[in-house]
Amino acid sequence: MSRKWFSVAALIITASSLLSVSSCGDPQELVGITIQPGSVTFGAADIPVSADAGLTTQLTALGTYVHPPVTKDITSQVTWASSDTQEVTVSSTGLITVTGVVCGPNTLVSATVTTNADGSGVSSSGAVVTGSMTASVVCFTDTGGGGGGAAPILTVNFLGSGTGTVTSPTFSCASTAISCVDSFPAGTTVTLTATAIAPSTFGGWSGGGCTGTSTCVLLMESDTTVTATFN
Repeated sequence: MSRKWFSVAALIITASSLLSVSSCGDPQELVGITIQPGSVTFGAADIPVSADAGLTTQLTALGTYVHPPVTKDITSQVTWASSDTQEVTVSSTGLITVTGVVCGPNTLVSATVTTNADGSGVSSSGAVVTGSMTASVVCFTDTGGGGGGAAPILTVNFLGSGTGTVTSPTFSCASTAISCVDSFPAGTTVTLTATAIAPSTFGGWSGGGCTGTSTCVLLMESDTTVTATFN
């Protein structure tokens, strides 16, 4: 009789052990993504935005998992994206690069995992997990009037419901930026060309002495503001 109960007890212990092993075999689940650094700022108020072009910062994506709790570097496993590629771009490896075209605060850079899986590729809940950070480019506001002669500032504003770009050999701005600024040595002649993005059309210039829809030619002797309208 005692042998019978001993055998039953042994079976119960064995079954409990198998259940424990089975539960430990659950796939890891990604529950959060943290990006380092959490924010980055490029440029300075006394540096033209165009001079910031090419500045970079490498990001790191850290994934928080459960089953068991662990934090892993998943920089190469996430999908990177920038909310404003006119300001900063981000590569598939998490490298932020300043375009030098527009400036402004708090462009969101995100890292996303669309298949929630463990290191062996076993899918768990299939959730979408995203983390984000902010990148900012300081706008140029210093006219350089500290005794060495001012560098006139060109401001390009946009009106209308259409989209397009305003460019010169050294200046480029998209209408999605709403407004762009840059500085030029006094006496510089700047020729601006407006190009509409289909199906939009260019409605014309205003300000700075420019009118019509042809190129806008400016002699930068003082701060100048022009407006491009895209319909």
